[in-house]
Amino acid sequence: MNERPDMSERITLDPAVCHGKPCVRGLRYPVENILEWLAGGMSMEEILADYEDLEREDILAVLAYAARLAHVKRLEQLAA
Repeated sequence: MNERPDMSERITLDPAVCHGKPCVRGLRYPVENILEWLAGGMSMEEILADYEDLEREDILAVLAYAARLAHVKRLEQLAA
């Protein structure tokens, strides 16, 4: 599977939407919420059924965005 969603169209930053947090297509779905739903055990199909304005490509873009942010040169320990 070599699908790569175009993050520039799917993930947006707008100070007027969700305090400027990265969101899906300018909708009020912050990237962090979708990642939390997935981490909490929701499947992509469940998310799409519950939030009908989201598309499969949106969730793939969220995952690609998170993967890109995870590429770091050095890790610092996070405070608990």
